[in-house]
Amino acid sequence: MLPMTQEDGDLDSLVRKRIRALRVAQGWSLEDLATRANLSQSSLSRIENGRRRLALDQLVTLARALDTTLDQLVETADDDVITSPMIDSTHGLMRWPVKGDSGMTVVRQRLTQPPPENPARMRAHPGREWLVVLSGAAVLMLGHRRLRVETHQAAEFPTMMPHAIGTAGGPCEILGIFDRDARRGHQREGEERDARDTGE
Repeated sequence: MLPMTQEDGDLDSLVRKRIRALRVAQGWSLEDLATRANLSQSSLSRIENGRRRLALDQLVTLARALDTTLDQLVETADDDVITSPMIDSTHGLMRWPVKGDSGMTVVRQRLTQPPPENPARMRAHPGREWLVVLSGAAVLMLGHRRLRVETHQAAEFPTMMPHAIGTAGGPCEILGIFDRDARRGHQREGEERDARDTGE
């Protein structure tokens, strides 16, 4: 039998605490989860309390019973918990990739112009977008609707709907979260804008 390292012991303890925390969060007793996972109540109690070895097959069953995955049950926070933004000075953007989902991006942007009046300048592309107004007020053009989004209010919408966003008066700051498709759509829009600005 191989000796357990400190790291292994930490993970073992973390998994046990996570199982208990997920059970409690669901409002389930030991008996409730044991029934769902087809384990005896005493076996589950010993798993949670560290008096029984963690077996892979039991972890898979417990993950399923807790409506999670084995990967999420045993994942650890990697060393790079804190990330710094990538600065795009040209477009006044700060971008943070979401490491848990390589297709997700968080963007902070300062807006100084109202949305375009011409519907032809509204954009549509695959994906979903979520945004919150950090300061000021924004106007979200969504199809034929004109929506005012105040500070601390949020909006979520499918980006296949023609849309545009701008200020509702003075400057405003927004924080947007884009899925992979929405991010690609915005990148293409930025490239088109750059081409127009440089006359290419």
